[in-house]
Amino acid sequence: MSSLDDFAREKLKQLRDRSLLRTLVETTRTDDIWVVRNGRRLLSFSCNDYLNLSHHPAVKAAATAAIERYGVGAGASRLVTGNHPLFTELEARLARLKGTEAACVFGSGYLANAGIMPTLTGSADLVLIDELAHSCMMAGGKLAGGRALTFRHNDIHHLEGLLKEHRSNHRHALIATDGVFSMDGDLAPLHALADLSRQYDCWLLSDDAHGIGVLGDGRGSSFADGRKADVPLQMGTLSKAIGGYGGYLCASQPVIDLIKTRARTLVYSTGLPPASVAGAIAAIDIIEQQPDYAARPIAKARLFTRRLGLPDAVSPIVPILIGDAKAALDASQVLENAGFLVVAIRPPTVPDGTARLRVAFTALHPDAEIERLAETIRSATLTPS
Repeated sequence: MSSLDDFAREKLKQLRDRSLLRTLVETTRTDDIWVVRNGRRLLSFSCNDYLNLSHHPAVKAAATAAIERYGVGAGASRLVTGNHPLFTELEARLARLKGTEAACVFGSGYLANAGIMPTLTGSADLVLIDELAHSCMMAGGKLAGGRALTFRHNDIHHLEGLLKEHRSNHRHALIATDGVFSMDGDLAPLHALADLSRQYDCWLLSDDAHGIGVLGDGRGSSFADGRKADVPLQMGTLSKAIGGYGGYLCASQPVIDLIKTRARTLVYSTGLPPASVAGAIAAIDIIEQQPDYAARPIAKARLFTRRLGLPDAVSPIVPILIGDAKAALDASQVLENAGFLVVAIRPPTVPDGTARLRVAFTALHPDAEIERLAETIRSATLTPS
């Protein structure tokens, strides 16, 4: 096996030389916002637990009760033995939250997109994906086996040009985008995309991983401006603002029925653990009952952007663009020395030359600490004042 080891060592060296090597750093989340890393207590601005629900007493109590009643695991695929009653309740709650007829829960957001797109499109079809959409959308588009094209980020005119050129050559067409873009924090123009989808008879799929729970009174990016965008395929995750783990699709009843019988990543994967399902139900209770609390992460992000003279944040995510990967790592270390965990994001997660600090805000971040973070960044000249 020496040739395999030689291959791995050379790949690792190449990544290390370009400051792109990734390593796992042991990090303990001690509560809602604090972590211990390398023996130091740090305030984390690198977590997607936007509402801090992973540590909420009601969410933890629901998960614990589910373990006591149903055990630790689902036991098999949901279509075999894994569909305990909690799934039915969670899917009904998700559908109500997102304003659809039905929902289907997957093992993760990645599994959802890898299963949805190949189920709905095939070799005769066209898939158009925003160039900055999440990796799982790109994977789903490739797995579908048809013509997969990317359009320039949030560029409606470029997308329409591609539709004019290619739509008539394909049986069906699907447009895929993030609702909130995970590395830039900006929003997709969902109403404009919906209009274009109707004009060219396309199906619109939006990944709301970073929108559910924090935008539109917690209902997500399709509700961000106070009126529901016509997005027939609303997918997302249960692992960010919901605080646990899993993925979902909210859609019409016929679409969900098809997904449940044909999506390979559902059919051939073990169901979510009961604790994850019960925790998600409890989290949705909190989101529905406390819309003011759901609005906090964006309010915290706006405090930060205003302190730095940046445009108002529209999501809990604020990027501080650095450019060079090594410089981004150095900037992250500066903040760690000041007591903050803000991880550097490097290619291929983001395009070459756009390495950055990705600052993520949660409901429980203290305003004084947000102001201190902004001042530390300003003092280190990591962003214009």
